[in-house]
Amino acid sequence: MNDFEVPEGIDVLRVFCGPDGRHGNALGVVRDGRRYPDNESRQVLARKLGFSETVFVDDPERGTVDIRTPGLRLPFAGHPLVGAAWLLDLEVLELPVGDVTARQDGEFTWITARTEWVPPRKLERYASVADVDALTEPPPGDGWLYVWAWEDEAAGRVRARAFPRRDDERADSRSGGAGARTGGIDEDEATGAAAMLLSAELGRALNIRQGRGSQILTAPAPDGTVEVGGRVLLVAAS
Repeated sequence: MNDFEVPEGIDVLRVFCGPDGRHGNALGVVRDGRRYPDNESRQVLARKLGFSETVFVDDPERGTVDIRTPGLRLPFAGHPLVGAAWLLDLEVLELPVGDVTARQDGEFTWITARTEWVPPRKLERYASVADVDALTEPPPGDGWLYVWAWEDEAAGRVRARAFPRRDDERADSRSGGAGARTGGIDEDEATGAAAMLLSAELGRALNIRQGRGSQILTAPAPDGTVEVGGRVLLVAAS
């Protein structure tokens, strides 16, 4: 986050925390989106906050939300919706692409969404966890990359890291996503949307350890939807 004091009315969460409560992806939630009524004011705030995503709540009862990165609006993103569902305690969130259902299960918050709502990502399997861990910078190339390896294939345990690999803000809303490289983000700590795609591609539930130690759970369904879930912690309340 940038050197900027969080204004009143904004909650700060960490989403997809590890079992020890650490890590996860930071998220800002503006509880009353009417305070930022237009596109410009929302993008200015998102840039100042410096989180990979900020959620503006336009209708807290219907669950209508607007997701912003520091540079653009997103039609869908995983960790902002898990965080918003937990904070607002709602069963449905309304997005431009369609409704996302949510549920609480013990310490985990789950959302169900369609994989076609997720912007394209390249999923690249590595030979070992050590190969994934050995990366000291984004692999060469352009475009959003999700690298992964099996920790325990029989148990569905995966080690993953995510690299937006964007050196400018060429991406529009169709190519954005959680952690899109706006605001200089080289590696995304926890990426629900990419986890959904991997779960759908492999056709099985996954327990993913991403980044420094974030945890993401997934479960694909026959109708083409994927559930993605994780822990959410409140860092600062408005």
